[in-house]
Amino acid sequence: MTFIFSERLAILQVNILGHSASANKMETPALEYHLNTLLISFISEYADVSCEYGSNKYYALCGFGGVLSCGLTHTAVVPLDLIKCRIQVDPVKYKSIFNGFSVTLREDGFRGLGKGWAPTFIGYSMQGLCKFGFYEVFKVLYNDMLGEENAYLWRTSVYLAASASAEFFADIALAPMEACKVRIQTQPGYANTLRECAPKMHAEEGLKAFYKGVYPLWLRQIPYTMMKFACFERTVEMLYKYIVPKPRSECSKPEQLVVTFVAGYIGVWKGLFARIIMIGTLTALQWFIYDSVKVYFRLPRPPPPEMPESLKRKMGLLDY
Repeated sequence: MTFIFSERLAILQVNILGHSASANKMETPALEYHLNTLLISFISEYADVSCEYGSNKYYALCGFGGVLSCGLTHTAVVPLDLIKCRIQVDPVKYKSIFNGFSVTLREDGFRGLGKGWAPTFIGYSMQGLCKFGFYEVFKVLYNDMLGEENAYLWRTSVYLAASASAEFFADIALAPMEACKVRIQTQPGYANTLRECAPKMHAEEGLKAFYKGVYPLWLRQIPYTMMKFACFERTVEMLYKYIVPKPRSECSKPEQLVVTFVAGYIGVWKGLFARIIMIGTLTALQWFIYDSVKVYFRLPRPPPPEMPESLKRKMGLLDY
């Protein structure tokens, strides 16, 4: 597998050899200046990273970022998710969001709004681990399969394919806890905690009780995740190209995080107003937390994709 770090190092070596070969045409101070410039640019870009792009450590830390970004955000909106599920199951009793909150508070108190928090946190943490971790794995894998030029030309298709592949496995990891969460939230009296619910479901239906909802999950989550990742990647590319007045490598960490948050929000904009607020905010926070983990652990964060020079030559965009 070819990694960006190795590619950049190879480019640096070629440039140094090129300068060395032309040393007879250049005075020593000028040659030293050019070599120092190359070394400084390489070191400044990669000296502050904790691992190599595409390494196992990189994928593991990306997965950890997914655990935090999905686990924390979905757990934070458990009360809203609880009411949404109850409205879908019993629309006669729970007539609206506000009525649902009122009925739940009257019957179960404030603690009732937190029902299902444990399977939500565990399930969506596992989903985030697979969603973000495997996305990075599949993105590198598909890029390497296509080659540099085709990877650039078909980058949106790569984002769509990588995110769909990752979500396929992420939903398998989520399904058992999602099944428990729905039982706890929508069947009053069945179980109040995960420790009570999971053994009861297994005793009644066996393992199939935890996975019979995986097909609806795939139908719901895979298209959403494909749009979420592809829109985010292309929005980041657009922001750095047209809005941010300097390359990503020259932006401070806070500036990069702001771009990440804005890209996450812009990437999910269609739908009803309430859904825009909830899903847009949730998505933006997930990307913000995920990117914050990358910044904290000093993970390599490649710049937005640029057209390879070989492709520019083929298209006649270069003079040499």
